[in-house]
This record gives sequence, C-alpha cells and structure tokens, in this order.
Amino acid sequence: MDLLLARGHRVIAIDNFITGSVDNIAHLAGNQSFKFIQQDVTEFVFLQEPVNYVWHFASPASPIDYAELPIQTLKVGSLGTHKALGLAKHKGARFLLASTSEVYGDPLVHPQPETYWGNVNPIGPRGCYDEAKRFAEAMTVAYAREHGMETRIVRIFNTYGPRMRLNDGRVVPTFLGQALKDQPITVFGDGKQTRSFCYCSDLIEGIYRLMMGPRPGPVNIGNPHELTMLEFARTIIRLTGSRSRIVFKPLPQDDPQQRRPDITRARRWLKWTPQVELAEGLKRTIAYFRARI
Repeated sequence: MDLLLARGHRVIAIDNFITGSVDNIAHLAGNQSFKFIQQDVTEFVFLQEPVNYVWHFASPASPIDYAELPIQTLKVGSLGTHKALGLAKHKGARFLLASTSEVYGDPLVHPQPETYWGNVNPIGPRGCYDEAKRFAEAMTVAYAREHGMETRIVRIFNTYGPRMRLNDGRVVPTFLGQALKDQPITVFGDGKQTRSFCYCSDLIEGIYRLMMGPRPGPVNIGNPHELTMLEFARTIIRLTGSRSRIVFKPLPQDDPQQRRPDITRARRWLKWTPQVELAEGLKRTIAYFRARI
C-alpha cells in the first residue's frame, strides 16, 4: 500500500484482521488517498468507486496460522479468490493473485522454475494452504480464459522485513524473537534443509512490475541466495549479538527440504533482481523487533 500511494495511486484496502493488525496501517490515517474496509473477502465485495487493479493477497500464510485456521485458509483461497475475481470482472480491472512457492510442495526439482508442477501432499498438514493456492491459481487462469480478463500470478518465496508478527511462526520472526531474548534457537531436523529469503521492499517492487507489465505469469519473486537453516540460525545469533544456543527438534511432516526460486522469468520479463543483501535486510528487521521486545 505504501508503494502504491507513493506512486500516485488511490488505495482501498479490505482485511478482516484474522492474522493482520491495524497497527500496520495506522500511519495512513488521514491520508485522503487511502480507504479501509474491515471485511472478510469470502463475503460479497461491493465498491461504488471505479477500480483499475485488484491485488488479492488475502490468506493466512504461516504454518502456525493455517494449522489453526485450515478451513478459513481453504475458504479464502477458493471463495475469497472467487469474490475478488468477481469484483475485478465487474469493474473491468486487472487482477493479481499472490500465490506462493508452496505450490511446489517438497520439490523434486531444484531450483524451482515456474514450469515445475510440484510435489504436494493434499492431505498433509500443509495441504490446506498448498492446495488453496493451487486452486486459486487454477481459478485465476479459468477467469482469464473464459472471460478474457487480464490476470497476473506471482509466486512469492520466503519474504521478511519490518511489520511481521513476532509470533508469526515463520522462521525469521521465530529466530529473531528467540535470539533477542537470549532463548534457545530451535532448528528442525539436522538444519540442512535450505531456504532463501527476500527482503520485503524487493518483493513489493517485483510484484508491482508484474502487475503493471504485459505478462500474466506465473512469475517467481524471491531471492535465489540459498542457505541452510543451521547457517541462518548462526547468522541471526551473530547479527543480534545473542547469547542463544542452537537446539534441534524433530522435522515437521512435509517440511520442504529445499526452497530456492529460479528467477529467470523475473529477470527477463520484469528486469527485476533483488537489491537488498540478507545482512542489511536482517539489520533493518532486527531494529524493528528489538524496539518491540
């Protein structure tokens, strides 16, 4: 929203705060170009104003959230996507779906290109999120084919930055919260599973370019710099100056062993590459969390 407003757009945001927080938009109070509606997107969405772009980001997005809210997660991926597409169709607006690297499941191809169909367990503990996003992609493409709508699909890889919840359940806030409190940092399995982390400003720029560009996607947006969870835990301890030690816990079921985006399409189609190095992005994120602990 901040980027859209800074580039001259008027923004109407819709959220039911099931996982979000009003604190994240408090700084926009009084902005004449911003309007907020508290509503569940799975319900009928009516707006009197003209709409040029619909950005559908609604969904619980951390393992803790969708473990506690599996039905809501499935509903927002299905009914919520249906309602958001219906709004875009009614308004003649371009539509963007925020999908996820989780559509690749525990991948058998590495790194993951957009042409890879994935390795997903539909009845596993992550299935409610993975399949909700896969269904959302299918519905988005169906609307584009049947109704001639302009649609975009972005597949978001691990992203981090300020304004994340400390109890979010994803690895960056979890490790930072533990490190800043000098608590043991919990690494699952042997810590050799890999992830790649993209700073939020880089992600937002990539998504904006996709929406404003001519290609429907899907397009991976993420940072291809890959490291193990054990390496990442050690990096967090070093950057925070923490006295935390690393402890190991059993690996959760269906936890992906590798995660790294192939960003060839993003480079070619969007002229996009991530700009913020991991150490710099973590320093900014650490400052945010340190002020709140």
